[in-house]
Amino acid sequence: MDTMDETEADHVVPPAEGLCGPSEVTALSHLYRAEVYRSTVWRQRLDQTTNWAVISTGIGLSVAFANERASPFPIVLVGMLCIVFLMLEARRYRFFYVWRFRARVIEIAFYVPILRGEGTKIRLDRGTALSDDYEKPQYRISMIRCVGRRLRRNYGWIFAILGAAYFAKIAIHPVDVTSWEQLFRRAHIGPIPGWVAISCGLAFHLAWIFIAWKTWWDERTDKTKMADFLKSREDVNYVRAANAHDSALG
Repeated sequence: MDTMDETEADHVVPPAEGLCGPSEVTALSHLYRAEVYRSTVWRQRLDQTTNWAVISTGIGLSVAFANERASPFPIVLVGMLCIVFLMLEARRYRFFYVWRFRARVIEIAFYVPILRGEGTKIRLDRGTALSDDYEKPQYRISMIRCVGRRLRRNYGWIFAILGAAYFAKIAIHPVDVTSWEQLFRRAHIGPIPGWVAISCGLAFHLAWIFIAWKTWWDERTDKTKMADFLKSREDVNYVRAANAHDSALG
């Protein structure tokens, strides 16, 4: 048993020499502040896009329900505009996630050991998530997952309100419909028959619901880059192996 433990201990690679000087600590602190600032700026840009979508939705509903002869087309137009806002916001979220990822890595690799009383020694980050990201910047999340997240956070509610408003406009405003023919007549938009407009609307809502659910399910089962980083940290693996060896000898 002791022979096996000694053999395993021989294969334990010690972590690279750390940096513990005040200049390195100060530089990393400033780097963390910069990454947090970047993520904050892009987070504010996300809020701006959502505000545009909410304001556009309010204007569209006001126009559609202004009088009994108003067309439901403004609701459809606002829905298309919100799709554009959603794509813009998803793209901004990809940039935001780059800075957020870097800040999280610094928090876990630098500030967490300090808070645990392990000192301020900085392990050299060779070939791991943070140094690789600075050397070759890349997105940390796919566009479709960004769309799914923004749908679950904000735009799903906006699309649900637009869908309910559209149904209310063609079904009960200004009076309740009494037949399917009357419902399709109210949904008629220019050269587009009412049944086609309703079918396209249903397909759209089913599509965004599926995207929101599918991306949520994928995130539950997917191993994130952050998890990969935590499991690949040389200092963590070395400490765990050394502790296991000491326990076996004790």
